[in-house]
Amino acid sequence: MNKEFSASEYSVVREGGAGLIDLSSRGRILVTGSETVMFLNGLITNDMKSLELNSWMPAAFTNVQGRLLAAVRIIHREDGFLIDTEAATREAVMRLIERFTMAGDFKVADITEESAEQSVQGQSCREVIDKVFGAPAADLERQRSVTLDFEGVPVTLIRATHTGEDGFDVFVNRADLPSLRDALADAGAQATTEETLETLRIEAGIPRYGIDMDETNVVTETNLDDAVSFTKGCYVGQEIIVRIKHRGHVAKKLTGIVLPDAMTVSRSAQISSADGKEIGRITSSAFSPKLNRAIALGYVKYDYLAPGTAVKISSADDETEGAVTELPFVRGSWYGDSRTAIGGERDQKAM
Repeated sequence: MNKEFSASEYSVVREGGAGLIDLSSRGRILVTGSETVMFLNGLITNDMKSLELNSWMPAAFTNVQGRLLAAVRIIHREDGFLIDTEAATREAVMRLIERFTMAGDFKVADITEESAEQSVQGQSCREVIDKVFGAPAADLERQRSVTLDFEGVPVTLIRATHTGEDGFDVFVNRADLPSLRDALADAGAQATTEETLETLRIEAGIPRYGIDMDETNVVTETNLDDAVSFTKGCYVGQEIIVRIKHRGHVAKKLTGIVLPDAMTVSRSAQISSADGKEIGRITSSAFSPKLNRAIALGYVKYDYLAPGTAVKISSADDETEGAVTELPFVRGSWYGDSRTAIGGERDQKAM
């Protein structure tokens, strides 16, 4: 039986609780060796040389045209550099890096099957982490990581969001996953399905590879700005990415679209301007309980990115009006005390 969006799971994450999300399907690759920093720095968009021990950063792999091959997170641990990526790009990342294993002291191991990953998301995530791992873990700064003992086995934590709410990701050996999930559940985290996560991540404006971004996109079109260093040395795709920055902006960019009612729209639906010009395409859509209306992610040409810009969404024989809005649609606890919905009153007036 197919699982569906759960209103109760959604409310736990959005309304002050803590959801427990299984991210074990993501890919995890451990890279070791004295030449790891040198090799990876020539392949990714962020600056490996700045990545201190017990810290992490987002990065991207691009081709020579600056187009996105994979979005990753790189965690600098005592045992090496853990590359965490979406399931859709796990094999691509392996292909990109394992060819260097014969070139020097650079070793690559796909540890996806022997490891697991859990995420605690929601305003109460710190309380859950405190109960299971202690106050120092709950006070972990963003961009830092910590590896500590859990019932005699090592686990790695980072502070990260997949929902727009505060959160922690926990990496553990797969054999120890049941006891970890039990401990997190006993501490108050409630299981949240992938289907509910999909609505939460669209509200948060977080793109997924293969859905909202792929190798047809220049990395700077996808809002992965924090994954790019514009001051580091040469890497694959740098020339194009820097040229676009100096030009001032990309031709199109991922943005939010709010719709007037509960109607959702199909992926690849056409986005047109008020005067009928084709200006983009929808990539994801969902009904937002927080906003009580449909929302969508899509690429829109630069000249039409101003919040409040009226647009038309067309698919098959249907057409509906909408308006461009800033991302995220919902600003949760990740952004501090503000829990206001972006896509709300301002954009309703624009439509």
